[in-house]
Amino acid sequence: MTNVEVIFEDDDLLIANKPSGITVIPDRVHPEKATLQTILEKKSGKLFVVHRIDRGTSGIICFAKSQQVHKHLSLQFQNHQVKKIYKAIVQGKLEGREGIINTPIAENKVRPGTMLIHARGKEALTLFTVEEQFKHAALLNIEIKTGRTHQIRVHLASAGHPLLVDEIYGNAKAFYFSSIKRNYKQTAEEERPTIARLTLHAFQLSLIHPTLKRELTFMAHLPNDLETVLKLLRKYDKP
Repeated sequence: MTNVEVIFEDDDLLIANKPSGITVIPDRVHPEKATLQTILEKKSGKLFVVHRIDRGTSGIICFAKSQQVHKHLSLQFQNHQVKKIYKAIVQGKLEGREGIINTPIAENKVRPGTMLIHARGKEALTLFTVEEQFKHAALLNIEIKTGRTHQIRVHLASAGHPLLVDEIYGNAKAFYFSSIKRNYKQTAEEERPTIARLTLHAFQLSLIHPTLKRELTFMAHLPNDLETVLKLLRKYDKP
């Protein structure tokens, strides 16, 4: 996987649209695998990681091109000066058009690498609005005011609306067309999933450019797999 869309690039930073299925930096299990950082560095030179999103999540990622810019941008993230908007396809029918989830998140000691809602955890604040409501699912616009590990996934699951596909915090490894198509006829071959990755996309990022000293907003279009799911829901899962 070498074709990564670069949304914006100048002497200070690089904004990319990360495909699902690739990590931002090397993971502990497969440190030898190519990462978003190593792929982009082949064309753009040394890059400094400012923030991360999950392997299964697609969307906007920002890299710095110098240690000075890295420090400037990292402080913006730490001080919650960066605006991050996600799009998520979730399970169920939501009451109302918007909501706030304000519950602390901590590491799950029983299941290392995962998180949970815990009174002694770190503050986590998630805002959401319903963009489209289907019969059994919904498309949400989500703004996170904090950047906790797996925050959106944990918060949505705690609210009873996990991602449409989330094996860890939800109950589905994949989404199948047959789940919403009436009288679906199974062929001789086993049905292939419409999508088998997290139904979460980092859609928009706003930050203060370290040199221009003004706010810039970047957007990453929805990938084809998520667009396909939405088209099917619009046609076969009408409320």
